[in-house]
Amino acid sequence: MAAIMRKWTVGSSFIRKAEKCRRHWFGLAFSTHENPLGIPTASTSGRDDHRQRLMERGLPKKLPIAGVKQVIVVASGKGGVGKSTTAVNLALAIAANDKGKSVGLLDADVYGPSIPRMMNLAGEPELNKQNLMKPLVNFGISCMSMGFLVDEKSPLVWRGLMVMSAVQKLLRQVSWGPLDYLVVDMPPGTGDTQLSMSQNIPIDGAVIVSTPQDIALLDARKGAEMFRKVNVPVLGLVQNMSVFQCPKCGHQTHIFGQDGAKKVAEDMELQVIGDIPLHISIRETSDSGQPVTVSQPDSPQAQAYRALAKEVVARLPSYEDPLPERGQ
Repeated sequence: MAAIMRKWTVGSSFIRKAEKCRRHWFGLAFSTHENPLGIPTASTSGRDDHRQRLMERGLPKKLPIAGVKQVIVVASGKGGVGKSTTAVNLALAIAANDKGKSVGLLDADVYGPSIPRMMNLAGEPELNKQNLMKPLVNFGISCMSMGFLVDEKSPLVWRGLMVMSAVQKLLRQVSWGPLDYLVVDMPPGTGDTQLSMSQNIPIDGAVIVSTPQDIALLDARKGAEMFRKVNVPVLGLVQNMSVFQCPKCGHQTHIFGQDGAKKVAEDMELQVIGDIPLHISIRETSDSGQPVTVSQPDSPQAQAYRALAKEVVARLPSYEDPLPERGQ
């Protein structure tokens, strides 16, 4: 009996300690979005201010990409909403709207690069005399992607630090210039790549792509809020696959819902700057490496992308040379 009591006492002690740990770690786990794990923080504003100053001191200084005037990132909170297709046609539409502007396209989606297939490009980039990679060019757009450096069928099984290193190389070790605009196809979500780029280079504007579906809009809202938190201007939302028109009878069907992006944009005090239909020609031309903006320039689909490009450029801040003395 004494042995049983000793076991019960030890067991009770263990349970009390476990309960104490549970309350410590999970008692306030979901009390705020800013601190979802309930990790203890300083209680005084003075300590908070001191911590903020230390964090800011540790952040890398934002340095422009050599030869690039303005950077536009195309992002989404969720994959599968047509972000890469939008980025490709946006770059082509900006160039089509103003023949005098030079445009580049960076595929920052290291794990799932789509630009090589959509832009009908392949092969390893050459190096110039400065040992910088030369972008591959098609349709007048300078392109760079991890897809040029690895086999199309080979998966990249990399940890976050390796991905960040690869993104830095695509930004800094490529002979981009001179470019008026660099359109960046971001990976989906709000992870390391988005945070690293927003902290390392000046971004002139972010375009958030979503379908009108409620599930996709939940993540699109998160994506827009993330860019706001890191002080990147959100130019607006693109409502992709907004409506399907039957090619036989012309009847329109809102497969993913109607005007969902407009409602979210109003809540966030943003605007829907593009409305792209769900059309088979957009899918077919993207898969074949002949994007609809260049292969069917007079189609309503191409005109929708050109209207989007016009809105994006109009919302960008005026370009200011970071080193104006060079022009004197």
